[in-house]
Amino acid sequence: MARERIITSQSRGPEEESFNVALRPQRLSEMVGQDSIRTKLDIAMRAAGERGEPMEHILLDGPPGLGKTTLAFVIANEMGHKPPRITSGPSLAKQADLMALLTSLETGDILFIDEIHRLPTIVEEFLYPALEDFRVDFTIESGLSGRVVNFALKRFTLIGATTRSGLLSAALRDRFGHRLHLDFYGTDHLTTILGVAAGKLGIQARDGALDTVAGRSRGTPRIAIRLLKRVRDFAQVRADGVLTADVVEQALVIQQVDALGLDELDRAYLHTLIKVYEGGPAGIEALAATMGQERDTLEDVVEPYLLQIGFVIRTRQGRNATREAYTHMGMVHPSPSDTDLRTEPTLF
Repeated sequence: MARERIITSQSRGPEEESFNVALRPQRLSEMVGQDSIRTKLDIAMRAAGERGEPMEHILLDGPPGLGKTTLAFVIANEMGHKPPRITSGPSLAKQADLMALLTSLETGDILFIDEIHRLPTIVEEFLYPALEDFRVDFTIESGLSGRVVNFALKRFTLIGATTRSGLLSAALRDRFGHRLHLDFYGTDHLTTILGVAAGKLGIQARDGALDTVAGRSRGTPRIAIRLLKRVRDFAQVRADGVLTADVVEQALVIQQVDALGLDELDRAYLHTLIKVYEGGPAGIEALAATMGQERDTLEDVVEPYLLQIGFVIRTRQGRNATREAYTHMGMVHPSPSDTDLRTEPTLF
């Protein structure tokens, strides 16, 4: 059985999400970080409210775990509407699935579609007139007796979330009035988020304990909260229930999360790239095959953070490990002349 991965930013399903709901901010003023996005949304919501109109459609993109679903709930609260209707691209397999949602929406309601880049083409094209003209043409029955009926929809706001915006068609992307990119959080912001969460969970923390957790959370609030729960458990069983920097350090050693927030899978990726492929370049398919992992797992879960901290470089020839990656793994970096030949991007 595969070992449960603690620091992945992927959601673990409804149970974890329901736990995190109580920790989510309810208003824009309660949110920490993403300052540019909060400013843009504040202006857009105020303007739409003064005109008495629903907001334009919003596209949120960025790695998982950064708060795209949270933003949808915050926007709904700020606009004075009921919670958003939530679905995902893969669950909308046919037009009828989307039709049932669209016709149930009232004026000003928010429809949140996670993983919107995974909408089937036939469903995506069915969505276009709903976004532009708030109407849909739906085929009733099929064959010779089938007929197309035009349904008028109430004016709603679609919030689409994606971790891979490059997979969105230009036609769908252009139908969003607001396109917002969520960045990884800084350690200071994560420490603040953890402080709020610790207060709500009744956790006592001192001596920089939360800073230590934040520094190993890969810039992702979902991972930070998950690590906080794990160190809380350790403190309850092995310490006096109070989090200190030393207690956090001991807990994260058990979880095999190192000082930069890398775990076994990250280190296995770097070890394969450095040892098997001599630091690169190596293609993603080759890396996945060697490690026995899915390509999507490496691209969506492992690589984003390694790219962010400068341990991996992508070129047209493939992936390359940087000098910092060698140092972190305790391996000897090749000579500068060899490295230059491997890591220089191809221009042709």
